[in-house]
Amino acid sequence: MIVYCYPKCSTCKKALHYLDEKNVTYELFDIKEQNPTAQQLEKWHKLSQLPLKKFFNTSGMKYKELQLKDKLPEMSEQEQYALLATDGMLVKRPLVIGEDYVLTGFRQAEWEAKICG
Repeated sequence: MIVYCYPKCSTCKKALHYLDEKNVTYELFDIKEQNPTAQQLEKWHKLSQLPLKKFFNTSGMKYKELQLKDKLPEMSEQEQYALLATDGMLVKRPLVIGEDYVLTGFRQAEWEAKICG
């Protein structure tokens, strides 16, 4: 399992603590230092079956600064993947990639079902 987090993010800290408590093995990446590529994001988006907007950190400063709430609906999926790949702070975190699932954000019940279920 791969986990992309931002070390200063309190939600990421909670998520990693949860994984550690459950003795889940994972490979950790700092999303600011090692941002996923557009190709990875496209692959994970399709695997997740989530709306692409769920991959955006909509509460982040960068999202607001770029006024993406208004711009995303006008952008193609390819443009959105490329944009996400430019800056890890645009990506919803934690981002978890399992063998047959992708999780964006930390919702304990959802994690319980996918990771421990």
